[in-house]
Amino acid sequence: MRVLNLVTNKDAQFFRAQVQELERRGVDLTTLSVPGRNRSESIDADEDGKRSILDYAKFYPSVLANSLDDYDLIHANYGLTAPMAVAQPTLPVVLSLWGSDLMGRYGPVTQQFARFCDEVIVMSEGMAEIYDGECLVIPHGVDLSVFRPMDQSTAREELGWPDEERIVLFPYPPKRDVKNYPRAERVVDSARDRVDADVSLRTATGVPHHRMPYYLNAADAMLMTSRREGSPNTVKEAMACNLPVVSTDVGDVRTRLSPVEPSAVSDDDAALADALAEILGESERSDGREYADAIALERMGERIVGVYEDVIDE
Repeated sequence: MRVLNLVTNKDAQFFRAQVQELERRGVDLTTLSVPGRNRSESIDADEDGKRSILDYAKFYPSVLANSLDDYDLIHANYGLTAPMAVAQPTLPVVLSLWGSDLMGRYGPVTQQFARFCDEVIVMSEGMAEIYDGECLVIPHGVDLSVFRPMDQSTAREELGWPDEERIVLFPYPPKRDVKNYPRAERVVDSARDRVDADVSLRTATGVPHHRMPYYLNAADAMLMTSRREGSPNTVKEAMACNLPVVSTDVGDVRTRLSPVEPSAVSDDDAALADALAEILGESERSDGREYADAIALERMGERIVGVYEDVIDE
């Protein structure tokens, strides 16, 4: 099976993991990336904010030329690649929506062109409710061999973090507006006075993905205050490492965390602070790993290959 991938950000870690898993399953993949500089290369992993219409116009000849080769289908990743995918005349199209392409300012463009695709994949049930049409929910998966529990002292020693602090991890660069770092600061400030230990809020900026398990195992809790999400991999990675998560009610986070203890999901700052203070006070790991099979990278790969086969057979 030969698949032509279209993507706005080929370096997004969840996309790279998807490619590796599909190749492991025998899919022959070629990836074309939209020319120009994506804002995701410096700030946001799922929003395209620097490219112009001309960049996308330049992309189409490459898509068209490659579509005439011996491929079985096109997999368009992120809604803004859909117009180029459906404009070529020969191949069926699978479209994967990542979150902001449906829920952000480009949502109308995504909705308009997605209806011409043969199959649409979204990351969460919440996205499925927003999408105006039939779709499949297949969230990005997590490599459970990489994201796994380890001794907290060992992880802190690796990062140079002090053992005596209670550390809250904010897993994004503070400048990403959609992640709402100022709210995270307010929540931590509110929780700090109720914890009988020093509490610090630390971020993960420019961290190689293979190093993230150290951060997730070294922290005492992860705090996510995003304004919107699809199916955030950071939450699933935290689950796989047994790191307690406190989060706003976005994307599929409530569904993922509903069986996990301790964890908390709320849109109320006071409730978030209360939950964070309790978790930091108890200083215990979660049981998220017990529910990690549902978010395994292998399961995602199996389902996507099934979609490919169904589309090709139609």
